[in-house]
Amino acid sequence: MTENDISRVVIGLAIEVHKALGPGLLESTYKECLFYKINKHGLFVEKEKPMPVIFEEIKLDCGYRVDLLVEKKLIIELKSVESLSVIHLAQTLTYLKLGNYKLGLLINFNEVLLRNGIRRVINNL
Repeated sequence: MTENDISRVVIGLAIEVHKALGPGLLESTYKECLFYKINKHGLFVEKEKPMPVIFEEIKLDCGYRVDLLVEKKLIIELKSVESLSVIHLAQTLTYLKLGNYKLGLLINFNEVLLRNGIRRVINNL
């Protein structure tokens, strides 16, 4: 599956989670539920995947963690905030660059209509 194929599946699953739970819960709740749905769907998913920083020849564990990594290709960064900001987009793009990934989804579950809280983030390698 390509990154785009995976993202379509994940968006559909995120919408299912949002329809069941609605907005207003903690980010960790949505993360656990989406992790469960992705895994149940048969995709390989990692939760709280460490994202080290490589500086020159050293690898630094600075505590960065990607919320979800699907099929070792798609980063998912989850939020439950009033509105997404530029810093949320920057964070997702930084994770893409650190891991050398092409595509990420930034999803804000604190929206009445989840579609309004989904942003595709592309790393122009």
